[in-house]
Amino acid sequence: MSLHLSTLEPLIALPSSPGNVRPIREVAGETIYQAYIGSSANPGLRDFAVPAMMVEGRQVPPGVSFDVNPTSRQILEILSNESYLTRLIRAGARLHQAGCNGCIGMGQAPASGRNSLRTVPRNFPGRSGTPEDCVFLCSPETATASALTGKITDPRDLDMDYPRFREPERVVVNREMLLAPAEDSGLVELVKGPNVKSLPAFEPIPASFAGPVLLKLGDDVSTDEIMPAGAEVLPLRSNIPAIAEHVFQAVDGDFSPRAHDLEGEGFFLVAGKNYGQGSSREHAAIAPRYLGLRAVCALSYGRIHWQNLANFGVVPLTFTDPENLEAIEQGDELALDDIVAALDSGEDITLHNRTRDQRYTLRHDLSRRQIDMIRHGSLIELVRQETK
Repeated sequence: MSLHLSTLEPLIALPSSPGNVRPIREVAGETIYQAYIGSSANPGLRDFAVPAMMVEGRQVPPGVSFDVNPTSRQILEILSNESYLTRLIRAGARLHQAGCNGCIGMGQAPASGRNSLRTVPRNFPGRSGTPEDCVFLCSPETATASALTGKITDPRDLDMDYPRFREPERVVVNREMLLAPAEDSGLVELVKGPNVKSLPAFEPIPASFAGPVLLKLGDDVSTDEIMPAGAEVLPLRSNIPAIAEHVFQAVDGDFSPRAHDLEGEGFFLVAGKNYGQGSSREHAAIAPRYLGLRAVCALSYGRIHWQNLANFGVVPLTFTDPENLEAIEQGDELALDDIVAALDSGEDITLHNRTRDQRYTLRHDLSRRQIDMIRHGSLIELVRQETK
């Protein structure tokens, strides 16, 4: 196979999905308000060094916020030692502490309807902290070129050669702030503030259970929609009862109250393709589980969320016939009889729709270990039993 590099061109993901990819030339020239490089997810040193070389001797124009989110303190220290940080700051860049930051709406929220170019992994609606956001995903080179021109720009159109980056001969590894556990750590008393609650203990799955479809969803439901982040919700991550009040709040504001009305009897969720795409966000499994979620029936799942559902004792089932999904309505009473035995057998699962007196065939792709997690209520409960 031969690949002609001259035929490749930069791409950009338009609002509001990482899969909404287009060549930059299709949107080039659109005015931008913000461009930022970095995130906590995956940028390496070159993703900051190349922009630093691109902006050397240049200035970001007024009206454009050029933000730098270092991946880690180690990256930040190297940027400082190699003078890259100075070049960025002199060009007008705004430096932020290493962390999730604007990627999940912790500051740096863009103005409503104004174009923001970001090098983060995801741009689902409202994830930036602004409900009416307009976030594009692009490379560090594209974000930097656009910051310099004030409009979406193909970096090849800048009047400069591509910067030559070389890894430093000596990489900084600072372990001074990595504290070893105390020798008597088992005797240390945890002091919890009023907003810190212990993780609830989840009961083992019953042999059979029934409940309503509390919510029917479409395709590509993200973990941001299941369990939002942002300044209002993030402080509650150590308080499951409190954070559970925000489950699906942007999709269905009455979801949590309806779950509470069931008084712990349990419920189902039904969804289309790619349920739980996006951030790993384990609270998107924990909080619905706390509210009473027992099983999800979907056409397919985001891989990490599927694993998290099993980790916290929720049964993730997959329709074998897509038409079965169409037959189920929100509010229908569903039942899984002898579910534990069915999981153990490895055979297909029968789901009974009591409201319509219909039966559907679903499958599970759970390992033996995952089935044991669900039998015990969660991975934590399983490990607790194994280590007694």
